[in-house]
Amino acid sequence: MSIKSFLIKQLARYISKQKNGQALKGLDYQEKIRQELVAVGQTTAYGKDHQFDKIVDYASFKQQVPLVDYEALRPYVERINGGEENVLWKGRPKYYAKTSGTTSGAKFIPLTKESIPNHFGTARNSVFNYIAQTGKADFMDGKMIFLSGSPALEKKGDILLGRLSGISNHLVPSWLKGNQLPSYETNCIEDWEEKLDRIVDETMHADMRLISGIPPWVQMYYERLLERTGKKTVLEVFPNLSIFVYGGVNFEPYREKLESLVGGRIPSVETYPASEGFIAYQDQQDAPGLLLNINSGIFFEFVPADQYFSENPPRLSLAEVELGVNYALVLNTNAGLWGYSIGDTVQFISKDPYRILVTGRIKHYISAFGEHVIGKEVEQALLEALEVEPAKVVEFSVAPQVTPPEGGKPYHEWWIAFDQLPENLELLAERLDLAMRKQNIYYEDLVRDKILQPLKIRPVPADAFRQYMKSIGKLGGQNKVPRLSDDRKIADKLRELFPSA
Repeated sequence: MSIKSFLIKQLARYISKQKNGQALKGLDYQEKIRQELVAVGQTTAYGKDHQFDKIVDYASFKQQVPLVDYEALRPYVERINGGEENVLWKGRPKYYAKTSGTTSGAKFIPLTKESIPNHFGTARNSVFNYIAQTGKADFMDGKMIFLSGSPALEKKGDILLGRLSGISNHLVPSWLKGNQLPSYETNCIEDWEEKLDRIVDETMHADMRLISGIPPWVQMYYERLLERTGKKTVLEVFPNLSIFVYGGVNFEPYREKLESLVGGRIPSVETYPASEGFIAYQDQQDAPGLLLNINSGIFFEFVPADQYFSENPPRLSLAEVELGVNYALVLNTNAGLWGYSIGDTVQFISKDPYRILVTGRIKHYISAFGEHVIGKEVEQALLEALEVEPAKVVEFSVAPQVTPPEGGKPYHEWWIAFDQLPENLELLAERLDLAMRKQNIYYEDLVRDKILQPLKIRPVPADAFRQYMKSIGKLGGQNKVPRLSDDRKIADKLRELFPSA
């Protein structure tokens, strides 16, 4: 063990002990953060517009701070772009994290001097917690690869602008820079296929010990790496590979494929970062759930997902949540986001400390017939079905078929990219339908009452979703395939690409 990894191990133990202690006082820290945010917010244009001076408790906070999406904050962002100070938060943002907009172009999520530690500090804490738990720090002596978007930044006025993963690249401390791959130049390549080849060039002979990224793009890296080296497993290429850090999507649907490529199971750490804030991370190796980041500049609120689209949905503080309920996540942050719904849904599995599961996206669901199927349900149903009728699945997406071209009752249409087909596709569809009926009682009622047909599977080639993502200009980086759609945009595009499916 090097001096660096020895010192990091000591620091990791200290930070892990500190964070675990804070986690047990979640309600105290959340109330303190709410008060601190409001105190600063009173001095801003947003706070004055919304009479933050009237806020004395959580009830009055909800009266003055509306539940919003980005479009409601866009006029304030435009004021910041015009050079104004103290608009959403004191001073001016240091960065904008650029994300895809759904209605009127790109979104520019502010990052401030106060909010930046939430992003990089929590990423560090997630790895340090792993070191403290396991005592393993040797991976700090080798190379680490972070598969991310381009770190090249633009300017929006005087504010630096880029993808969050690219901004994070600039925040890596000097003591870690020497371990980091790929190079800055390679990371700046926009074309994913070209970038992937260059990453393989730079890493195939390195002592790689930590790999981080979104599972589907890590899978592409592994496949290209093995193709180029002629090796059978990643562990033959990187015998010291020790840890996989991931986030963005549920790992379980990718686990079997990734582990077969790696040549076994290696320890992993799940994280829950978003452009709006680093929300949670895995704090236990032997138990499910992610530890909510209760003391990092974010005041959390939760809206019961089944009431989210009602006229006046209830908003709950951390003190009011219940286990096993699906909630839409709302953030108030020291970057100047107020009552901001990020579109994700979570469930609590523990309140001592507060641990969550990420269950999907509030807008990624199917409720064409009133069933409100969510991401967690389709992922779990597929895993259960594959236990009975084995196959190797690369990716999938589900859409409603309201008016089947072949006639008959409507149904849910599962577009599944198989690396290895099941022996009996019809049997897999039957098992999958039974699993879905168990997961969602409304779906069960619709199929039982013959309002819906049982689901249908459309098998497509292993690289079908990569072709789809390429066709819409979103191959690589941090882009993800939606598992659920309440419309047929993805399904119709897949039908166009694969008419025989």
